[in-house]
Amino acid sequence: MIGRRQLLKFATACAVSGMVRMGAAAAAAATRASRLLLVHGRGQEGQDPALLKSEWIDALNRGAGKLDLALPGGIDVAFPYYGDTLDNYARQLDIPLTSDIQTRGGRGDDEFLAFQAEFADAVRQSAGITDDQVDAEYGPNPKQKGPLNWEWVQAILSAIDKHGGGMGQKTLEIFTRDVFLYTTRAGVRNEIDAIVASEITEEPTVVVGHSLGTVVSYSILSSDRRRLRVPLYLTVGSPLGVRSVRDQFRPLRFPRPVEDWYNAFDDRDVVALYPLDAANFPVQPSIENYGAVKNHTANRHGIVGYLDDPDVAKRILGALVS
Repeated sequence: MIGRRQLLKFATACAVSGMVRMGAAAAAAATRASRLLLVHGRGQEGQDPALLKSEWIDALNRGAGKLDLALPGGIDVAFPYYGDTLDNYARQLDIPLTSDIQTRGGRGDDEFLAFQAEFADAVRQSAGITDDQVDAEYGPNPKQKGPLNWEWVQAILSAIDKHGGGMGQKTLEIFTRDVFLYTTRAGVRNEIDAIVASEITEEPTVVVGHSLGTVVSYSILSSDRRRLRVPLYLTVGSPLGVRSVRDQFRPLRFPRPVEDWYNAFDDRDVVALYPLDAANFPVQPSIENYGAVKNHTANRHGIVGYLDDPDVAKRILGALVS
C-alpha cells in the first residue's frame, strides 16, 4: 500500500511533470518566425521572380491593412522560382491536352487521361455539375464513356468551363497536366523540390503555398530530413484534397516540422473545392480549414485574392516576429 507521504510525493511529481509539458507546449505555440517562404503555383513561366514576389507582398500588406496591420520590418522573404523549369519539362515531355488532340491528331497519353479524368470528375461532383450537363457537352457520340476516351474527358472539362464558376477548360487542362507532371514524374518533382528546398533553412520559417505550390511545399515538408521549424504552414487554393492528387502522397502524414497548418479556400475555386479535412486529407493533428475567402480574381483562384483576405493576412502576421 502506498503511504500518504509517498502519494503526495507522486502527485507533486505528476503536477510538475504536467507543468513542464504544458510549458513546452506553450513555448512551441509561441514560436515566431523571422523568415517567410512563398511557394508559387503553375503558370508563372517567363515571369520576373522579383515582380511576382512584390505582387505577393503587396497583396499580403493589403490584407493586413484592412486590420490596420502591416508586414513587420526585417522579415526575410524568400521566393523560390521554378516556373521556367516546369515549363521546360512540359515542353520536353509534350503530353497532349485533350483539347489539342483533335487539332493535332493522334491519341492522348493514357496515364495522363486517366489522371485528368479522375481530377475533372472530382471537380465536377464537388461543383454540383450534373451528369445531364456533361452529357449535353458529349452529345450523340457513340463511343463508350470512360477515362481513356479523350472526348468524354473533354466533355467533363467543357461542362466545368460552362457551369463551374470561373476556371476555363484550357486553364484547367493545363493545370491538371502540370500537377500530373509534378506528382508522377520523379525527375520533375526532384528538380522542383530542390529549387524550393534550397530556400528553406533551419531558422523558424512561415511557409505559404498556393495552388501547385501547396503540393510542392507539402512534398518537401513531409520528406525533408533537416531539423526544420515551421510555426505556420499556410496553404491557399490547394488541390491536395482531390483524390488523384492526394493518392500520390500515401501514406499521408502531418509534416513533422510544422506546428500549425491553416488551409484557406474560396468555395467557388474549382481547384480547391475539397477542404483538407478528415474526409479528404486525414492526418493528425487535423488541419484547420477556413472556407470564407471571397477571392475577387476572375477565376477565384488567383494568389492576390487569397493574400489580401484579412483573416489569411492576420494568420500569417501572427506567426511572424513583430
